[in-house]
Amino acid sequence: MGDIGATPHLDGTDLHIAIVVARFNEDVTKRLLRGAQEVLQSHGVEDPDVYWVPGALELPVTALALAEKGEHDAIICLGCVVRGETFQFEVVAMQSASGLMQVQLDTGVPIAFGVLTTEDKDQALARSGPKNNKGSDAAEVAIEMANLLHSIQG
Repeated sequence: MGDIGATPHLDGTDLHIAIVVARFNEDVTKRLLRGAQEVLQSHGVEDPDVYWVPGALELPVTALALAEKGEHDAIICLGCVVRGETFQFEVVAMQSASGLMQVQLDTGVPIAFGVLTTEDKDQALARSGPKNNKGSDAAEVAIEMANLLHSIQG
């Protein structure tokens, strides 16, 4: 059988993928969304469902609702949390990541983490541009994980 997953399987032709996008820092998250959509299209994923939520803390509950519905092979979550002067950065970053991890462990639906956690807006813009886009990376992860889990589960 060989090493399954040693080479990424990135054919998304038969996959149904959802994207959940936080509106907070929308100038950045729109760029992440564009990157994700371009990668999905280039790998054959037709018309991913896109859902907008207020911020990164709302990503997990929305991902959970979508995963429990059972209509998506993977879910991409996109957001941007920029460090400020208070402890809120740590709370939002950690709780959104923890919540999304719990959703995929509880449901078995892969959740691709495309939430930027940066020190400033310049870092966020650098990670959401045309050459370095974490939304693009998250889309590839979603396709690869959906295909890997399909090969394991049959």
